Amino acid sequence: MAATTYRMGVVGLGEGRSIMSAALSSSRWKLAKVCDLNQELCEHRAKEFDFHEWTTDYQEMLADPDIDVIAIYTPDQLHFRHVCQALEAGKHVICTKPLLPSLEGAKELMEAQERTGKHVFVGQSSRFFEPMKLQRQDFEAGRNGDVETVEAYYITDARWFLEKAWSRQKGFSWMYNFVIHAVDMVRWYLPDITEVMGFGRSSANNAAYGLETWDTVRFLLRDSSGRIATVSGSYTLPILDLAAETAIGCTIRGTKGTTRGEYPNLRYHTHFEGEEPAVQKMDDMHDYYFRFEGISHHAGEYQNYIEYFAECLDQGITPKPNIEEAVTTLALMEAMERTLRSNGQSVKVQDVLDEYWAGKR
Repeated sequence: MAATTYRMGVVGLGEGRSIMSAALSSSRWKLAKVCDLNQELCEHRAKEFDFHEWTTDYQEMLADPDIDVIAIYTPDQLHFRHVCQALEAGKHVICTKPLLPSLEGAKELMEAQERTGKHVFVGQSSRFFEPMKLQRQDFEAGRNGDVETVEAYYITDARWFLEKAWSRQKGFSWMYNFVIHAVDMVRWYLPDITEVMGFGRSSANNAAYGLETWDTVRFLLRDSSGRIATVSGSYTLPILDLAAETAIGCTIRGTKGTTRGEYPNLRYHTHFEGEEPAVQKMDDMHDYYFRFEGISHHAGEYQNYIEYFAECLDQGITPKPNIEEAVTTLALMEAMERTLRSNGQSVKVQDVLDEYWAGKR
């Protein structure tokens, strides 16, 4: 029996460039229509992909009865409205991270998802990079033994990011654009983080762009059983070459094995009980993951996660991270910001959630 082909609409054609490539390359998906307010960008993508079903009217796409899923890649502050509209139109949703730029609106979004019965899947792309996929397989097979600590980081010189005018607008956050990848890696393995403490700084390089938000952060986290995790990020400082310092890394240390997945290096490091330390290299997959110039667009991860989403739809199971997981991550992010504002005082994640659900915004 042939697998179901699902029809996708994409809104937001900046980052949406990668999801367009993913859908057009996947046998599980048909790209039905794309949308952006910028007509010139729509025309550019039409020429780039030889795909001409585009509109500048989001409502037009939502009204298409043949579209099963709306993929949302608009600016963070628009996610709440766009996700709600898609759910109310009877569509499943894929939304790029973060689902929301804060907990504001989370309750209403969860209610809309529950009322409509449609899935909301958050595209935490780092989970779907080849080394991280292999790391997860070994973890689920129990090869790490009892996990004791997880160390995750996202460190890169992203000053190029600030050349984009929208990134210098009020509300821009290195935390929600970058650190959240490392936070998601930690929560994937230690989902019950209860408290966090940490410090942050804003560098002179950051200030040169008129920003005061933290661009270097270091966090210590603990879960309900006392297991420890670290999260690190730096974004406006020079970096070493990729051979010495990968942009994203996740190390799991357990009683029977330690592993590290890396990005953008296609490297997976392992040392399991009874085995010699080893590294798996996947250089032959470079062109699958990085299809455009450089490594700034990683469309292969997007293709992996939409194909995972299709499998979930086939089987009637909830794709992860779902809306509940995303909201808990947002609560952890708020706790992390609170510890930075308090100069390192410990903050309980449950306190954040209790305040929010009690009606404090």
